[in-house]
Amino acid sequence: MKIYLLVDFGSTYTKVTAIDLDAEEVIGRAQSPTTVETDISIGFDKALAELKQSCAFDESKLCGRYASSSAAGGLKMAAIGLVPDLTLSAARRAALGAGAKVVGAYGYEIDDGIIQEIEGKDCDIIMLCGGTDGGNKNVILHNAEILAKSRIDCPVLVCGNRVVNGRVGELLEQAGKKVYVTQNVLPSVTEVNVEPAQNRIREIFIEHIIHAKGFDKAKDYFDKAVIPTPKASLIAAELLADGTKTEPGIGSLLVVETGGATTNVHSVADIVSFTHETVVRGLPESRVSRTVEGDLGIRYNARTIFELAGAERLKLMAELMDPAGTFCDPDVYTHLLSKTVEYIPQNLSESLMDIALAASAAGIAVERHAGTLKTEFTTMGEIDIQYGKNLYQVKNILGTGGIFKYGIRPEAILKAAVFSEQTPWSLKPRAPAAYLDADYLFYATGLLSQEHPDAALRIMKNHLKPVLLEKE
Repeated sequence: MKIYLLVDFGSTYTKVTAIDLDAEEVIGRAQSPTTVETDISIGFDKALAELKQSCAFDESKLCGRYASSSAAGGLKMAAIGLVPDLTLSAARRAALGAGAKVVGAYGYEIDDGIIQEIEGKDCDIIMLCGGTDGGNKNVILHNAEILAKSRIDCPVLVCGNRVVNGRVGELLEQAGKKVYVTQNVLPSVTEVNVEPAQNRIREIFIEHIIHAKGFDKAKDYFDKAVIPTPKASLIAAELLADGTKTEPGIGSLLVVETGGATTNVHSVADIVSFTHETVVRGLPESRVSRTVEGDLGIRYNARTIFELAGAERLKLMAELMDPAGTFCDPDVYTHLLSKTVEYIPQNLSESLMDIALAASAAGIAVERHAGTLKTEFTTMGEIDIQYGKNLYQVKNILGTGGIFKYGIRPEAILKAAVFSEQTPWSLKPRAPAAYLDADYLFYATGLLSQEHPDAALRIMKNHLKPVLLEKE
């Protein structure tokens, strides 16, 4: 037996999974509350002890130990750019693709008020960009001067106009800031270049964030650097969709990852227009992409979901799942969840409302992630305009997260994430095959694939649970 240990230091729970690589089987799973406020190794040790009780193995003979983390809020980043629809959008893509959560995004010249807002967000990284190569220089220089005078002490990643990148970095270093300089995320208005920035973000995560979050004791236990949990999920999504040289994937994929603090959406799909005649506008899209909706966590943001969906809509969704049932008041229930984020449903009516909240969050999150189609009238007649990524023909959709493992009707969440005649302008998947990550293995297979992609992919495919999505 070749046993590998996969660990995720989550914002709420530390999860551990043991896999026998020879048999390509999961031999055990366990979890314990994350203890980042005291010593993160305490929660990890408890989870590991429980795992070893359920599936005895010699810890000294483990063949590999890999970990991810979103503890203490994960990797929080503020992005500062020039034109929101251009450089700022490119910066957000770079951040999200690297596993960061964008907690603030600012365009044009910033001022002291914005600095105070950023300081209040307790960011781990500031991404400073702006201007295409050879384009506007003044805005990024102005913003660097404002940052230099601020009390912000987290690392600053400079990835703007190459003509002034060096000057911007020197200005910030002279003010005592920790600075990283890399290539422009938007070299021209038709080119997005996010990979260099993403590599730097991961470097900053390893050098600064792991230490700051109290991982010093735990990180030495692992064979590879701890990576952000969203990055592990994105790796898993790409692997499952595309496969490897010797193991086929399942094809284009949309992943809905619903949690207590955020709802994340990952997509792996070729960039195509809705029709050959459709006019595409905006920045070029990425084939592999991710968005994070920090206002759609089904615990921390239950009230926000309630306000977006409305009481009647939530009641209707619960009723459709169980027409003969009785339903809790969504207003009262979401107030309870917001005050007690660790709350677990106590009866069927609360469980159904949990699914209704998650379905609403998933529907909104995927609508934000997917492109839109609009009709405009011109002197030549009507034309279709596409903004964003076309997911209409995506072949597969997958749900992952605690609600998909423990929820009583998780397929209802995915149903809300596919195309609907109620929102015909949203290019969500029309008729995908649907699956659940019912054993909560997505992060684990993403971690394992760093060294063993073929085995990780086969394990992932073997643990997918197909579900049917009823038509409207």
